[in-house]
Amino acid sequence: MTTDFTVITRSPEETVNFGKELAVKIKDKDVIALYGDLGSGKTQIVKGICKGLGVQDTVNSPTFIIVNEYLSPPYTNIFHFDLYRMKTENEVLNIGFDDYMNKRGIVLIEWPEHIERHLPQSTIKVHIAHTTEDKTHRFIRLEAI
Repeated sequence: MTTDFTVITRSPEETVNFGKELAVKIKDKDVIALYGDLGSGKTQIVKGICKGLGVQDTVNSPTFIIVNEYLSPPYTNIFHFDLYRMKTENEVLNIGFDDYMNKRGIVLIEWPEHIERHLPQSTIKVHIAHTTEDKTHRFIRLEAI
């Protein structure tokens, strides 16, 4: 069964809050793929998910280091990928992507287009786009199976 849900957020704080609300529904071994242009709010949603799961560390996009690992005390590990700088699927696989997918934990992926065919069929997809010229409003569509 496919679930489609849409929401509009009107500030970065509302986008973080959407992530916190999504965190309540996430369970171990879930993969969340975040699609959207640069600056669309992918990292804000990740910050909210991490906050909602009890992460105490500062959450930042791992653009230059590719993956950040966070500990969610009451739950599990969180693996946050930013694949923006990856040029090929092989580059992603060479950093041990499949190993992360097989670990116990939650996987959050920014720019999943670079590794899409390696994502499980049950991947939760979050599509984000700006709805206004000033880029304060975001249209978020959640697609879950």
